[in-house]
Amino acid sequence: MMRIYNTLTNRKEEFKPLNYPYVNMYTCGVTVYDDCHIGHGRSLYIFEVVRRYLKFRGYKVKLVRNITDVDDKIINKAKELSRKEGISLKDAFGRVRNRYIKSYYADLNDLGVAKADIEPLATDNIPMMVSFIEKLIEKGFAYRKGGNVYFRIRKFKDYGKLSGRKIDDLFSGVRIEPDPLKEDVLDFALWKERKDDEPSWNSPFGEGRPGWHIECSVMANRFLGETLDIHGGGKDLIFPHHENEIAQSEALLEKPFSLYWMHHGLLTIGGRKMSKSLGNFITLKEAVAKHSAEVIKIAYLSTHYRSPLDFSEEKLKECKRVKERIGVFLKQLESRTETQIGSDCKNIPHRFSYKEFDGLYAKFIEAMDDDFNTPLGFSVVFDIVKVVNENLDKTKQFFLEAQNLLKIILCIFSIEKLACYPTVEDINLSLPSDEEINNKIALRASLRKQGKFKEADAIRSELLSKGIVLEDQPTGKTIWYRK
Repeated sequence: MMRIYNTLTNRKEEFKPLNYPYVNMYTCGVTVYDDCHIGHGRSLYIFEVVRRYLKFRGYKVKLVRNITDVDDKIINKAKELSRKEGISLKDAFGRVRNRYIKSYYADLNDLGVAKADIEPLATDNIPMMVSFIEKLIEKGFAYRKGGNVYFRIRKFKDYGKLSGRKIDDLFSGVRIEPDPLKEDVLDFALWKERKDDEPSWNSPFGEGRPGWHIECSVMANRFLGETLDIHGGGKDLIFPHHENEIAQSEALLEKPFSLYWMHHGLLTIGGRKMSKSLGNFITLKEAVAKHSAEVIKIAYLSTHYRSPLDFSEEKLKECKRVKERIGVFLKQLESRTETQIGSDCKNIPHRFSYKEFDGLYAKFIEAMDDDFNTPLGFSVVFDIVKVVNENLDKTKQFFLEAQNLLKIILCIFSIEKLACYPTVEDINLSLPSDEEINNKIALRASLRKQGKFKEADAIRSELLSKGIVLEDQPTGKTIWYRK
C-alpha cells in the first residue's frame, strides 16, 4: 500500500488515484526571469523521482509542469534591459523571456531531469484564462473594478483549508499592498489592468495581463481535467498561491481541485536563507559544474522531501565520497558479472532468487511506498554493498542479482547514467580478498616502520576507496572491516 502525506489533511493517506492506473500530476514550475537556483533543482528532482517511482509501481503518469513567462519580475528585468540597450520594452521582454526559458531547459539537461509530459507557457493560455475569469464573474465569485478583476475570497467558504488558518488570520504579519479598488483587502487579482510600457493582452475587461494564481488553475484544468490526483510544489507556495488555486478552481468547477497535495521543504545554505544580497545564491549551473549532477542528486536524496535541506561544502564533499564509493562498487560488480550496468533502465528483472536481495528489494519498496522516503530507500544501496562484501564466494548469478537491484534503485533515483566512476586510472577495481587485504596491511606496517608514512597512508586510502576500513589498535595491531 502506497501512502502519501497530504498537506490538505495533514496526514499520510493511502494513495488512490481517481482513475487507476492513471495518475494526473501537476507541479508548479519556474518563473523565467533568472537562471534556476539549487532550490529549484530540488523541486524539479523530487517530482521527477516521484514520477519515476509511480511508473515503476505500475501507474500511468501524466505530468504537467507550467512555465510562468509573464510576471512582475520578468517585466522589471525587461525594463532594465530596455534602458540599458535602448530597445523597446516589447523586444526586451521577449529577449528576457526567451533567454531564461532556454536557460531552464539547459538546467534540466545539466541536472539530468526529463521534461514533463507537457510544459505549457502562461502566455499561450491567456484566452483560456480570460474565459475562466468570465465564468467566475458570472457565478459571483469575481468582480470587475476598472480594468481589474478580483476574486472574493470570503464567498468561498472553504478558503484557508490548505494552510489551516482562519481567514482573518491569513495575512497576519504579511505586507498587503493597499488597493482602493478591492471590496476586501484580502481579495486577490485574477486580471491586472494594463500599465504603461508593460506587455498586455486584449480581454473583455480591457487590456491587461493575468494574475499569477489563475494560470495554474487554468492549465491544470486544460491539460489534466477537473480534478488532479497530485499537485506538488514547495512549502512556500501553500499560501497564498495554492490556497488561491483551490479557491478559484473549486468555486468554478464545484469539484475537488486535487486529491493529494505534496509540498517539499525549503533549502538553505549553511543554515541561512539563500539570497543574492547575502552572497550565498547558488545557481544550478554553478552547482552542477562544480560538484556534478550526481553529487547534487545524492544531496537531495539525503533528506526526506518534506524536510528542510541545508547545503554546505562539507555536505557536498561527503556526497562526492558517496558517489565515488558507489562508482567503485559498480566497477567491482562489473568485473564479477562481466556485464556492464549501462544506462538503459528498461527490462530489469524485478525478481530475486537470493533471499538477501529479495529482502532488500522489499525494504526499498516499503521505504518508497511510505511517502517517498528517499533517505531510507537510498540506504539500501549500501545494504547491497555490505551483503556482497560478506558473500564474495558466491556465484556469478549472485552478483548479477546485486547488479540488477542496484540498477533498479539508481534508475528510480535518476542517477542511472552513473557518471560517478573514479577518474584515477591505475586504481585496482576488483574486490580484494581477505588475503590481499592482510598482505596490504602487512606492507603498510613495514612502510611505517621505515618512516615511509606517505606510502603507508596511500595504502589506507586505496583500501578505503574499495570499502575497506583500517583501525590501528593501541596494541599496535591493525584490524579491518568492510563498510
